[in-house]
Amino acid sequence: MTSPSLTRIGVVAGGALLLAACQTLSPDGGMSVTSDFTRQQLGKDTVAIRNADDASAVRARVRHLIKRPLTADNAVQIALLSNRGLQASYNELGIAEAVMVADSRPPNPKLSLSRLSGADLEIERRIVIDILDLATLPARAQIAQDRFRQAQLRAAGETVRVAGEARRAFYSAVASQQLAEQLGGAQASAANAARLATRLGQSGALNKLDQAREQVFFAEIAAQHATALQRAAGEREALIRAMGLWGDDLAFKLPAKLPVLPVRPRALRAVERDALDHRIDVQIARIEIEALAKSYGLSQATRFINVLDLGGISKTTRPADGPSDRSRGVEVELQIPLFDFGETRLRQAEETYMAAVNRLAEKAVNVRSQAREAYRNYRAAYDIAAHYQREVLPLRKIISDEITLRYGAMQIDVFALLTEQRQRIAASVAALEAQRDFWLAAAALSTAMAGNGSGGGGEPMSTMAINGGGDAPAH
Repeated sequence: MTSPSLTRIGVVAGGALLLAACQTLSPDGGMSVTSDFTRQQLGKDTVAIRNADDASAVRARVRHLIKRPLTADNAVQIALLSNRGLQASYNELGIAEAVMVADSRPPNPKLSLSRLSGADLEIERRIVIDILDLATLPARAQIAQDRFRQAQLRAAGETVRVAGEARRAFYSAVASQQLAEQLGGAQASAANAARLATRLGQSGALNKLDQAREQVFFAEIAAQHATALQRAAGEREALIRAMGLWGDDLAFKLPAKLPVLPVRPRALRAVERDALDHRIDVQIARIEIEALAKSYGLSQATRFINVLDLGGISKTTRPADGPSDRSRGVEVELQIPLFDFGETRLRQAEETYMAAVNRLAEKAVNVRSQAREAYRNYRAAYDIAAHYQREVLPLRKIISDEITLRYGAMQIDVFALLTEQRQRIAASVAALEAQRDFWLAAAALSTAMAGNGSGGGGEPMSTMAINGGGDAPAH
């Protein structure tokens, strides 16, 4: 007759086995949450490359995207498909799923077999099951699921980070290329002016000081153009790294200019609330508290019991001169809390839980501040860029046209024309910087609202030294 205790043990073990049967590895390696988040928040697709077919499909799509001049959205899509660091984070997600499934399954029983021979032959068979692990399996399975949910959100956060990095790298690369082209045109004009000054000097119509002013203007523009070309090459390489491209794919074309400013800036009336609702790091912190709360309850349940093993023993004795004798029994191993009554583990669980609560409170404060700061930077960058587009550049064009007319009518000298050229180039560079900074601020705002808030605005372009520089014109 089976004892009631063994019956209960069998029920617990059977329930645990039934629970374990429901936990299996998913075909996509746990990518469903990341894929849905990327589609909803970024409007893009992402895929974990698991086999040769996935790699071929991704390769074909990337080649299709780089056939035409690159856009910011296409740069982000390429990065989400080709960035190998992002693929490594998806591999870590697959590892986290394997750990979750393993932690959701009951412990394997231990089987031992011993054989002693002497005057009598003794064979002992022993099977041991950790009853404590079986009893706490449902709670541990829930905690494992929470940890896996955190891993899914971390993968989504890494996706947002890579997307933001690619978008910022795109705007920086386009702006640097555009600046180099602007300075190239200015250098050509300065070269023509320098050659004219040389001819005038040879004819005696221009003194040596005036010739030197024309020559130094050309020399400054040439140096700034070379610096801009170097920076453009570096920004392009940064974009290549963000997109994860190599080989023949490096021949992609960038657009000639940055996108125009939107007619109106984004209006975020509840920027703090939206950030708290959507930020991935906040969601991870919330799940951490839930998991620790469950773990805290588990610590209380096992406060006085550290090890509880149930063993089934079957022993067979075969005397040398008689029939075999078989005996069965049950062995229970219990660790006695003689020196440690569980206070240390209980205190550790309580302090760990409260530390997570305080970290979440701190994160809520920081997220609100980061969202406000990102939006203020976005609005300020839009206002500055719009001011250059609507006020400064039109006025500079009027001044340039009038200076050119007066110079053609010989009403002003060459020095006034030279000064106007310096100021016009400086205004064009400042307007380009403002336009670039707006798009970087827009990318940083998107990251701050959905990702981990680590997206920066990038390094500003170095302001040209031609802003009103040089010797004052002589009259």
